[in-house]
Amino acid sequence: MGRRVLIVDDHPSFRRFAARLLEAGGFRVVGEAYDGASALAAVRRLRPDLMLLDVLLPDMSGFAVADALAAEVEGPGVVLVSSRDAAEFGPALQDCPARGFITKSKLSAEAFAALTEGAS
Repeated sequence: MGRRVLIVDDHPSFRRFAARLLEAGGFRVVGEAYDGASALAAVRRLRPDLMLLDVLLPDMSGFAVADALAAEVEGPGVVLVSSRDAAEFGPALQDCPARGFITKSKLSAEAFAALTEGAS
């Protein structure tokens, strides 16, 4: 059985697309969240191994969510995702405790797996 993934994005169509893509690549999507607060609650409830986390959420940034999870002893491995290019986030992306970043247009199970090797 594949590693357990939580997908966090405020667009339901992207969550569905990402879930199909990751499941086809052998991951097990255990839940979805639409904003930072629901993501943090879902992590506590579902205990995923990994999280695909949108940078731009309605209530807080993905950077803030990643920071909060990094403070937890057994938080999931986080991969940030955005429709924007990494260069647009500058130092915030470099300082973030996430395992990496993928643009939505380049998301694949292989790219996600490469960034999450060795995570939980």
